[in-house]
Amino acid sequence: MSDVNPYKPPSSHVADVAPAATDAGSFIEGGRAVGAGQGWAWITGAFDMFKSKPGTWIVIVIILAVILIVLSLVPILGSLAMMALLPVFTGGIMLGCQALKQGGALEIGHVFAGFKSHAGNLVVLGVFGILAWIVVAIPAVAIMGGGAFFAFMRGDPASVGAIGSSFALALLVMLALSIPVYMALWFAPALVTLRELAPTDAIKQSFRACLKNIVPFLLYGIVMLVLGIIAAIPLGLGFLVLGPMLMASVYVAYQDIFFES
Repeated sequence: MSDVNPYKPPSSHVADVAPAATDAGSFIEGGRAVGAGQGWAWITGAFDMFKSKPGTWIVIVIILAVILIVLSLVPILGSLAMMALLPVFTGGIMLGCQALKQGGALEIGHVFAGFKSHAGNLVVLGVFGILAWIVVAIPAVAIMGGGAFFAFMRGDPASVGAIGSSFALALLVMLALSIPVYMALWFAPALVTLRELAPTDAIKQSFRACLKNIVPFLLYGIVMLVLGIIAAIPLGLGFLVLGPMLMASVYVAYQDIFFES
């Protein structure tokens, strides 16, 4: 009779299964500087992603547009909720883009995938955005208010021109201050959902990555502006294509800047 104990646990070591990588290549802390022409490559890469599932992309854009419009109809609280939840929706779209890149399928449910993955950290990004936009608005409001006050004190028709000048100056100041906000938030949802970074780390890395790539982003911005004008011509229907391209281009740029090929 065998003296082997059938209830004895196996003595050999069972290796733990390593989790599947969420991104291809080696991650680069703070991103890397890429060539100016990559700004165009991000757009063409985004269009390729759109072509792979155009129907799903269009439905996603329509759903997002309806949600954001409904929220905007609620005074004050709706706008705040929209800003707080926008990174959550963006994070879900980044998960969808990653699924496409890895040979999976983009699904309509990816619109809400951010609520199931890192929702708290994504909302923190939204709150940061709210606070940042308040800071940006303060000097602009002060400039406009100051211009209107001095125009009222002068009380002559020429003061109307001063109000217009103060408004133009406030607009330029707000535009200049908004650029760092966009830089800090551009890649942050992708870094939170795909790399599981804390909100503060994601914001820092997003800003650093954008700062290293001012030139390609300048080209990207000019092309997107032109495409936006073209998309608006046919009753705005072009945004059903440009909207998905904008979202997908964030993921394409994220992969290009934060990962070695």
